[in-house]
Amino acid sequence: MTESALKYVASPVLLLARNTFFHHFLVFFIIFLQIFEKCCTFAENLVSVVMDTSKYPCLGALIGDTVGSIYEFDNIKSVDFQPLFDKRAEYTDDSIMTIAVADWLAHTGRTRDELEDRLVYWAEHFPCPMGGYGGGFRTWLFSPERLCDFKGNRYKDGRRHPYNSYGNGSAMRASACGWVAHSLEEALDLGKRSAEITHNHPEGIKGAQATATAIFMARQGESKDAIRTYIEQTFGYDLQHTCDEIRPTYDWEASCQGTVPPALIAFFDSHDFEESIRLAVSLGGDSDTLACITGGIAQAYYKEIPDEIINEMKMRLPKEFWEVMEDLAQ
Repeated sequence: MTESALKYVASPVLLLARNTFFHHFLVFFIIFLQIFEKCCTFAENLVSVVMDTSKYPCLGALIGDTVGSIYEFDNIKSVDFQPLFDKRAEYTDDSIMTIAVADWLAHTGRTRDELEDRLVYWAEHFPCPMGGYGGGFRTWLFSPERLCDFKGNRYKDGRRHPYNSYGNGSAMRASACGWVAHSLEEALDLGKRSAEITHNHPEGIKGAQATATAIFMARQGESKDAIRTYIEQTFGYDLQHTCDEIRPTYDWEASCQGTVPPALIAFFDSHDFEESIRLAVSLGGDSDTLACITGGIAQAYYKEIPDEIINEMKMRLPKEFWEVMEDLAQ
């Protein structure tokens, strides 16, 4: 545009600008645009801020447990629940026992007796979590003299014996095994040992091993297809479904074989960490345990978690949990 043409266009604007009312309007409009731009930039940064969570192994499992806690007995068959963290949401026994296993792996010689000691220690320090402890596990923790063998006869030695459980409690506490393992074989071994002290049924052991190996493979950068194939071939789980296919008929399920496959599928269907948690919760059923298992795997796979989610957890978890996770990362 020539200089003369520019003057021709600009002159009316300059004349109008001399008008006091228009001048004030123009100033306020420019200020509004600047504020609006800054707000948009802030919002974009807030969404994009993520934290490398390698300092806090197992945090994804604790997030899933906390988010899912209020839906365990009040299922919501949708991914669109708002907010992500309901004000009533709290960590449950899933988180406490996840930390207990992490403590065992981080601070002991990893013997059976030391695992028993850590499970009991953390339960005694947090005896009444939201939702409580499962019936069989509560007996094992606090009333071992009432434990019975597979024939229904009470043990006479007063010791804690495994009770042939295939409940999902073995899988929900196993994430730390996948975080510390240096090989698939070690992930399988640690998963088995973390489970069989209570859940010595083959399905109970499989659930813990599947969770541990999925996390190990995710940490190593394996693809979702590779993880799916390994889990299907090793444990016989059917993972050829989607959350949309499962959701309409999925009901409350406390077994490993009824919980671990859908938790894995929620991870496979997701595109980021938060979506994995929402998908797991949306299935219904034992929502906190589903999301606990899914969250542990998703953290290992996606590597990063939005900062605002971590900040929520910092307001909800005891400092002892953070200390154990930090020690496990060493």
